[in-house]
Amino acid sequence: MSKWKYASKAAVLSAALLLAACGGGEGEKESTPNTNGTENVEAGDAQLTGVVAGDGSSTVAPITEALVEEYAAVQGKVQVSVGISGTGGGFEKFINGETDFSNASRPIKDTEVEKLAAAGIDYTELALAYDGLSVVIHPDNTWAKDLTVEQLKQLWVEDGTTKKWSDIDPSWPDEEVVFYSPGSDSGTYDYFDEVILDGEDLVKSATLSEDDNVLVQGVVADKNAIAFFGYSYYIANEGKLQVVSINGVEPNSNTIESGEYSPLSRPLYVYVKNEAMANNEAAYDFMRYTLENAGDMAEETGYVRLPAEEYTKGLAALEALKK
Repeated sequence: MSKWKYASKAAVLSAALLLAACGGGEGEKESTPNTNGTENVEAGDAQLTGVVAGDGSSTVAPITEALVEEYAAVQGKVQVSVGISGTGGGFEKFINGETDFSNASRPIKDTEVEKLAAAGIDYTELALAYDGLSVVIHPDNTWAKDLTVEQLKQLWVEDGTTKKWSDIDPSWPDEEVVFYSPGSDSGTYDYFDEVILDGEDLVKSATLSEDDNVLVQGVVADKNAIAFFGYSYYIANEGKLQVVSINGVEPNSNTIESGEYSPLSRPLYVYVKNEAMANNEAAYDFMRYTLENAGDMAEETGYVRLPAEEYTKGLAALEALKK
């Protein structure tokens, strides 16, 4: 398996992605070791049938896509479908009872908790990996390689003017800045709004999309463009983009895990419906497989694994839902 096999696949994900775990291995196989501090499911285990539905964050999607593909070799008769409606859109489907799990690049909001309670849906939050929300520019941009949090806010907050690079620093080009941003249903949008914009409006001239590849292509095509999205999408397009250091710190596996890449380091989550984990054997088994392999898949797709004890804690919480 190549180092960035799944990171490359992330570059062709779309907002309507449907992932199906079909086909798969028959017969007895040895278990595959991992480094999460847990033991993988053996492909020789009893074969399950069933349907598992998920939706949510485009940032988490590369990890889930990789897991669905690998899970097909273990439980080939289980169909796992995962849409990409953004974190907020995914929670809407979760609240409506359409999905067994919801991927999220931010913690669940109080309003979403209230709606789940009103719908009678109990849930459990499980951490999957760390991400470093990455600000990217065109490779030919030689002036904005390192921005402070204050400059980032000055760039992205709507102030009623046409933003130019020279507004940030008079020595920079007197050229209009072209903005690309995740859509408002995205957890990445929400996170950026919280830690950079402080709740103020995002610049109105920004092109918004739930498909991170639209953002990538926008920056690739314009020397004056800037965008932000999950670290995996930067890694998948590293040769085409330039990542911006924030307060002198560039995102990488070390600075993201340590939190040095602040305030844009963040955890990624999956929220599971308790009833589905208790009563849908296929949903429980896929989520168990997810936690047992999330660390490896996080690294394969350009994210950062959690400490082993976090996956162990998640597996214990998942197991408790079966009882």
